[in-house]
Amino acid sequence: MLLHVIHETRYQYSPAVKTAQHMAHLKPAHNAQQQLLHHELVIDPEPDQCVEAVDVYGNTRAFFSLKARHEALKVTARSLVSTSAPPIPKCDLTWEEARERLRYHRGAAYDPASEFVFASPYVPRHENFVAYARESFTPGRNLLDAARDLMHRIYADFAYETEATDVSTPAIEALALRKGVCQDFAHVMLACLRSLGLPGRYVSGYLLTEPPPGKARLIGSDASHAWVSVYLPRDGGPGQWADLDPTNDRAPGEDYVTLATGRDYSDVSPVRGVLHGGANHKLHVAVTVMPADAADAITAQALAPTI
Repeated sequence: MLLHVIHETRYQYSPAVKTAQHMAHLKPAHNAQQQLLHHELVIDPEPDQCVEAVDVYGNTRAFFSLKARHEALKVTARSLVSTSAPPIPKCDLTWEEARERLRYHRGAAYDPASEFVFASPYVPRHENFVAYARESFTPGRNLLDAARDLMHRIYADFAYETEATDVSTPAIEALALRKGVCQDFAHVMLACLRSLGLPGRYVSGYLLTEPPPGKARLIGSDASHAWVSVYLPRDGGPGQWADLDPTNDRAPGEDYVTLATGRDYSDVSPVRGVLHGGANHKLHVAVTVMPADAADAITAQALAPTI
């Protein structure tokens, strides 16, 4: 599937910002299931410096700085991505066997996935997560089956409410509330996995959303998305990461675009920065994900001469 993604972030500052440094994770991943064909990052006002770097998790991030006074900032990322369906994940291990393979002991081969067993800023390990997960992770159950069941339960038990939480809401609070947004659902699922000693990664990205039949696509009505990767160990080599989306109760397919992966939201937040000034700000984010042919049609219509 060929997808066109536009991610626009706008800040309005009061008072004006004097100087600023920002970091952005807005460049989609390039891998076996997803090819990045085009990407551009447009920043207004134009930054004094803008450089790209690859972080420890393999994500491409942009650093940019502004040294002139400004009352607004607009960051627009445009990407063209070719996606394909991921391979069907397979796992022959029980969740207890998988946990033991990631447990440290002398002489054991190092597995990089073990880093994702530990707590992170937004994903603590806590007995409340163990208690919630136990219904899915029963003794002797296959790891992938248990993880899928946990995904189903979060989808059924939690209400999607945009005003219930914010970016700083702790996962333990979202678990108690049983409500939140995709970020909260991902953090809760990760906390359940890690509290049981199982590796889990946070994935940020986008999801193609189709309008109801007969309705026009609303440009900018989509939003960035988040889901989870659970690690499936293998004999004699690196294991496989299997993506699961508790917000939509499904495995991501070719209608998903992966942006970045990390321990939690703090590793892959789309735009963040350090400001001198700008004590108060208003933030607006608009994301559009559409098939490339639809994007071409909209562009052609916009450029067509009026009669």
